[in-house]
Amino acid sequence: MAEETLKEKTAKGLFWGGMSNGVQQILGVVIGLVLLDRLSPGDYGMVGMLAIFTGIANALLESGFTAALTNRPVFKDEDYNSVFWFNVFVGVAMYVILFFCAPLIALFFHQPDLVPLARVLFLSILFNSFIVSHNAALFTKLMVKERAIADMLGTFLSGFIGIYLAVHGFGYWALAWQSLFYVLVGTLVRIYYSPWHPTWHIDFRPVKEMFGFGFKLLFSNIVNQIQTNIFSVLLGRFYTKVDVGYYSQGTKWSSLGAQLLTGSISGIAQPVLSQTMNDEERQVYVFRKLLRFIAFISFPMMFGIAFIARDLIGVINAEFLPCVPILQMYCISFAFNPMMIVYSNVAISHNRAGIYFWGIFIYAAVQILVAFLVLPYGIYWMAFSIVLVNLIYYLIWHYLIQSCMQVRLIDVIKDVAPYLVITLSVFAVVFLITMKLSNLFLILTLKILLSVILYVAILKISKSTIFNEALAFVKGGKIL
Repeated sequence: MAEETLKEKTAKGLFWGGMSNGVQQILGVVIGLVLLDRLSPGDYGMVGMLAIFTGIANALLESGFTAALTNRPVFKDEDYNSVFWFNVFVGVAMYVILFFCAPLIALFFHQPDLVPLARVLFLSILFNSFIVSHNAALFTKLMVKERAIADMLGTFLSGFIGIYLAVHGFGYWALAWQSLFYVLVGTLVRIYYSPWHPTWHIDFRPVKEMFGFGFKLLFSNIVNQIQTNIFSVLLGRFYTKVDVGYYSQGTKWSSLGAQLLTGSISGIAQPVLSQTMNDEERQVYVFRKLLRFIAFISFPMMFGIAFIARDLIGVINAEFLPCVPILQMYCISFAFNPMMIVYSNVAISHNRAGIYFWGIFIYAAVQILVAFLVLPYGIYWMAFSIVLVNLIYYLIWHYLIQSCMQVRLIDVIKDVAPYLVITLSVFAVVFLITMKLSNLFLILTLKILLSVILYVAILKISKSTIFNEALAFVKGGKIL
């Protein structure tokens, strides 16, 4: 069989990545709704306070090695073996350190019950230490289907365990074991499908060679984890676990939609852009095409979640209604995040880790500063600050990649603006149609159905290229 073309690989990558994330998000919504009905804001707050520690630990494990291995000109077993053993040693060391630091973490948050919870949750760090190289091999070979199976299976099995424990009154332990089993299943399936497997030959010289490239990515990812979780830390320290629960649920439900597209784009953006880096005209074409595809999906999805948020939460568990404004503001912010992933991958594909570093660092530094400034004003102002910083961040990224690829901001705006205008117009019309209704189930159902029908109808009538290509691919064609 002839080798697949870049277009075919990209199309399949988008398809499997989209299907994986679609299935995960559907399962995530179903599982999340059941858990939302059974658990309290405080349960979510307990787990949310520990997110920063697992996030930083996993960033240390990854250390930019996936990107570094992907950018290596030749696939060498010794490179992957070196990274594997390095991560195993680091993973064990980090778990031991965090195990004994658990009482200090509990003291910081004034929550003694965090000690056993942390020691269980931090086991995920050990599991993750075994799959960095395997995941990099799957990523480099564009084996999106295999990664998709791992993620879908992990979501299903861990969700079943989480629901079972929640129904039987285990509280926040249901969330802890759900999280742990998701990582465990994903680890085992990735190892099974990986085209590479480790040997007992330990040589850290390849790690040293890649560390110069990976160090900036590592530092960027650590800073990004701090920025992502700083609000939960501050709320846990200076407010209550209930406030952390509201905040974590607001970000969780908004991120469910964002992850659908982010996962698809992350799985193919860097390999595809790397293969076009020697042809700037083609790379600009691919870049703009990816942005249009993102706008076509992300705007109706993220603004749609914000549109139905109050009705959805009200139907499931009114105790969580205070998280709705947070959810809506994060949806606006997350609508643009997949685009920024494409921007960052342009820098990585050109081996410009410095640009990636400064892009992440500037954003994180500003966000952390803003977090402290708005802390006295409460969680809603903290969430609102995210929207403003993200819009500024987008412009910064566009400026940063100009040294890698010349693309005009006005062209990008022309690419994505039509989908934003159509999306907002559709929701405005649907809001006017449903505003007089009082039954939450009826309002929720009509908002979803009417929005989908109107959005698709407008794209069909306007003969949208992206829409027609997406339909053609679903029917067996290609999208690029």
